[in-house]
Amino acid sequence: MDPPIYLRFLVYLTISVAVSGKPTCKLKGKFNLNSFKMPGDVMVGGMFPIHHRVVSYNASAGTAPQSLGCEGFNFRAFRWARTMIYAINEINQNDLILPNIKLGYTIYDSCFTIAKAVEGTLTYLTGQDEAVPNYRCGSGAPLAVLIGAGGSALSIATARILGLYYFPQVDYSASCSVLSDKFQFPSFIRTIPSDTFQSRAMAKLVMHFGWTWVGTIASDDDYGKYGIKSFKEEVENAGVCISFSETIPKVYAREKIVRIVDTIEKSTAKIIAIFSADIDLSSLIEEVMQRNISGRTWIASEAWINSALISKPEYSSLLGGTIGFAIQRADIRGLRNHLIQLDPRNSGEKLITEFWERAFDCMWPEQGVAVSRMLDYKTAEYNRTDADIKNRIHIISPLSQRFCTGTENLDEIDNTYTDVSQLRLTYSVYKSVYTVAHALHNMYTCKTGEGPFANGSCTNLKDFQPWQLMYYLKNVRFKSLLGEEIYFDVNGDIDAMYDIINWQKTSNGYISYKVIGNYNGTAPPGQEMIIHNDSIIWNDDQITPPFSVCSEGCQPGTRKGIRQGEPVCCFDCIPCADGEITNETDSRECIQCPEDYWSNANRDECLHKVVEFLGYDDALGITLIALSIFGACIAAAIAIVYMVRSDTALVKANDLGLSLVLLFSLVICFLSSIVFIGQPVAWSCMTRQVLLAVSFASCLSCLLSKAVNLMFKARAAKAKSPEGREKKSLRPCQQRLIALIIVLCHACLCIAWLLIFPPYPVKNTLSQNIKIIMECNEGSVVFLCCVLGYDALLAGICFIFAFIARKLPDNFNEAKFMTFSLLVFFIVWISFVPAYLSTRGKYMVAVEMFAILASSFGLLACLFVPKCYIILLKPERNTEELVKGNTDTSDKSAPPTSQSLTCSGISTACSTVTLNE
Repeated sequence: MDPPIYLRFLVYLTISVAVSGKPTCKLKGKFNLNSFKMPGDVMVGGMFPIHHRVVSYNASAGTAPQSLGCEGFNFRAFRWARTMIYAINEINQNDLILPNIKLGYTIYDSCFTIAKAVEGTLTYLTGQDEAVPNYRCGSGAPLAVLIGAGGSALSIATARILGLYYFPQVDYSASCSVLSDKFQFPSFIRTIPSDTFQSRAMAKLVMHFGWTWVGTIASDDDYGKYGIKSFKEEVENAGVCISFSETIPKVYAREKIVRIVDTIEKSTAKIIAIFSADIDLSSLIEEVMQRNISGRTWIASEAWINSALISKPEYSSLLGGTIGFAIQRADIRGLRNHLIQLDPRNSGEKLITEFWERAFDCMWPEQGVAVSRMLDYKTAEYNRTDADIKNRIHIISPLSQRFCTGTENLDEIDNTYTDVSQLRLTYSVYKSVYTVAHALHNMYTCKTGEGPFANGSCTNLKDFQPWQLMYYLKNVRFKSLLGEEIYFDVNGDIDAMYDIINWQKTSNGYISYKVIGNYNGTAPPGQEMIIHNDSIIWNDDQITPPFSVCSEGCQPGTRKGIRQGEPVCCFDCIPCADGEITNETDSRECIQCPEDYWSNANRDECLHKVVEFLGYDDALGITLIALSIFGACIAAAIAIVYMVRSDTALVKANDLGLSLVLLFSLVICFLSSIVFIGQPVAWSCMTRQVLLAVSFASCLSCLLSKAVNLMFKARAAKAKSPEGREKKSLRPCQQRLIALIIVLCHACLCIAWLLIFPPYPVKNTLSQNIKIIMECNEGSVVFLCCVLGYDALLAGICFIFAFIARKLPDNFNEAKFMTFSLLVFFIVWISFVPAYLSTRGKYMVAVEMFAILASSFGLLACLFVPKCYIILLKPERNTEELVKGNTDTSDKSAPPTSQSLTCSGISTACSTVTLNE
């Protein structure tokens, strides 16, 4: 990067002097500087931006370049310069500091431009108006230090020059953090805190009020760039997002100002942090005022928080509620009297006469002065075509025709110069002067043999080198007006102490500076900042802090969903998925609930899942239990009827033993369904399917033995040859053996299942998210299919045999009832499969119980109800003759029996029992 123009100019002058072979020097230019001067034993330099800028000048290659004059008088900076004079006079009158030593001063006007600051620095070092770099051409008192130059950009320029000679510089307003770099600026110290602390304090302020969407504006100089850079780093590390970042041009350009204001107006950020000097900021505020952009809260840096140029009454409606940081304030006793004790008639100082003209809106009667002042303002201000330029500086309109007398009373006017209510940078100037004085005093009181230099030597106050004074400045320590201890760290910085200021609108429309807290950079972490929130009045006289976010905070139950291509503070709030929660605001991720828990409707709490099973206290469970007991009681009642009427023909013909086994099995079928109710435990899981399967196998085995017997009898009845009719049916013992073998085989299969893969209770958390379904894991699906398939195979074989026997002689219909009962059995269980698969939880158990009960009732009704009807209601039909089928009858209501084919005469067609009414 190319070096700054002032350094190239300096190098050029240095080389021209050092390399020239001629014995004389050739003057390259003469500087036009405004100054205050007073001789003394030791000279202290000062530099203040008493004017706002240099006069515009259209230079051409055909004319000799000139050192430009300045325009736009700055009352505030003039007060700083006068404060330096007051402090030096106060020290000269104090016998405790530098006794018998008189301090003198040379104060230059930097015009708030780098060029003038460099001119003043070179002139001060040279000792004459014609600057000769590397040479001290003047004679007289030694130069001690330069106080200034009044702004970070200006001080950086002067510090680079003074650092070449290790010449001390004490600054009162340059807070830029880069000046803490002792490699670049070895001879620079300051009585204002570094912006490193101010940026950190502003970031803590933003975080204190929970603002996450902030705009930033900085002046186009080192102060603005470094300050806003540190601020952005601090807030971004804390999760705050920057809505926009704009730069105010140093040279006024309306199109750039309009673009910045457009950005402010379009942005949704309600908080805007500004690092800028008041002079640079004034044009932007004027444009904001013209556009009437309200509803914004401004965070101010110390450079403009107490500036009268910005806190004008006409701006109060827009800037009220501004909050920012200011260096410590002090009351300097006697300063105001010193400020108003000016006599322009006897001073001979150009700056004082100009100040008088601007303060009292008059002009001096001397022709030369009056003409020069009028000409300056005609050419500099009122011949400009852009009216906005006049609005961006704090000047008075053209001088009136009234002449100044010099007897006007400064005590009667109210302007920035005479206002001593907010002495902050003024106090910093005061501390800078006393810092130099105490360092010189320590040098002056040094005792030979105890000094800091070689062999304990000291130096002569009236003949010392700049680096020697630099040692004393770095090690100075004294108490200030406020009782604070002034000292410098290794970077030449003092402790950071700020007041937090709130701009509050008064009843007459003015802005008052209300201290609502403070910041102490040396306090323990977390205790640096104290804010009294109830003392703050925000924009539009609100007492609640403004709200500035890109997106509303995500409430519990939602998480942040980052928008692609936008800052992290801009997001969508996405509801948590089922089974996930967030119990905090602005959560980035949802938390998965534990296995036995589930999210509530708001997704902000994990609730224990509902444990579901078909309980004994459930209405559905009670109903099914009642049906089971009812069915078991009916089966038991029929068994009792059979045993009581065991001597009747119909009971004998139906094989009492098989019938009782069948009825007992149905009782077990009914009662086995009760095991499905209640919370599954190990024994119930192992029992219910096995008990059901065995009881059904017992029923079906009895039916199968009867069906086989009916099939044999049916074939015998259909046989045409005598040999075929003589075939015998199965004996009762054979039927019972068949049933026993079938049941034993099934029992062995069930025992193997229970021993190898026994069923066990499980928590089913997958079927339904909000419930824990207590159910049984069957252990092995293969064994389950084999067990149930065995019953299905028995039912199928039995159905086939019964179906074959259905075409016995017309009056014989037991096979038809058996076929019908098995059809009911199949219909129930075929319907059960889709119904079972389409339900969950306790209703699956209910469906299975219903299938068990339905099939059991089907078997009971189809097989035993017709027989009980004859036994109980038609006992006259229950005779040996009718059962053996010896009497013809047209009554076909008699029930079929498996033994009705045992007719005494096989030569006749086998007939069923027929009874007349």
